[in-house]
Amino acid sequence: MARGKNIQLYLMDGDVNGRIKCTLANWTGLAFKIPRTSLDICKDRSELKQTGVYFLFGKDENDRNVVYIGQAGVRKNGEGILNRLFEHNRNPKKDYWTEAIALTTSNDSLGPTEISYLEHQFYQLALKAKRYDVKNDNDPTPGNISEEKQSELDEFIDYAEVIVGTLGHKVFVPLIANNDNGENTSSESETFYCTRGGINSIGVRTSDGFVVKKGSVISSKVTKSCPEYVLKKRDQYKKILDDKNTLIDDILFNTPSGAASFVCGSSANGNVEWKNSAGVTIKELDEQQEE
Repeated sequence: MARGKNIQLYLMDGDVNGRIKCTLANWTGLAFKIPRTSLDICKDRSELKQTGVYFLFGKDENDRNVVYIGQAGVRKNGEGILNRLFEHNRNPKKDYWTEAIALTTSNDSLGPTEISYLEHQFYQLALKAKRYDVKNDNDPTPGNISEEKQSELDEFIDYAEVIVGTLGHKVFVPLIANNDNGENTSSESETFYCTRGGINSIGVRTSDGFVVKKGSVISSKVTKSCPEYVLKKRDQYKKILDDKNTLIDDILFNTPSGAASFVCGSSANGNVEWKNSAGVTIKELDEQQEE
């Protein structure tokens, strides 16, 4: 069973929408959540002049979460992470980001080899989780690192994943926890099925909403009653449908009804459409729990 963690959040501006400094007990790392509009007031922060890694978060034109993952070494001008953030702020090709999370250490212990490894690992974890569209043009190289240092940095990454998630971005958390065989290991919910009208879709309720799993076959047609947001979602995710209308990736929805409407191509009540292996609907299960 996972142990609890003591996380300290400091509202640097006394505002939940402002800058946040985050530390974790027994971790030498430091994390800063910085709104893009607050870069100028960070110039006096010596920690942000150190070497580290950073994440630029925002949304694209389809309202999909995006992230850019980078590293920043100290340069001749003495500016580290913050200088890189200013460079991105001036770059018109990176107009999508609205806030950054910067990771460094309390003892400024990260060197060029360390940040290259961290950048590479964070990039791979974000790709694997498939929650965010990763905007890096190239796969960062891991560098040449010893096994002793790798073990130390992997522990740093474990803590960093918790911190970044706590600061509002589950960029490293898979939609569904699976083992090496692809089997669902999440204890959050059982599996549900939608099979009407030739549809053969599989879904799981999670703490984020409802996930339609890859391998699900969805309706190839849409009705006039299909909600506008479902049509947009279908257009957004058409690239992960094969020629048999089968999903090749998991998709997260806010509600079971949103997921049911997506797979059915029409307005649908997910609490009735989704059933477990015994044929019991979500609505019936919820009613049983209330008794």
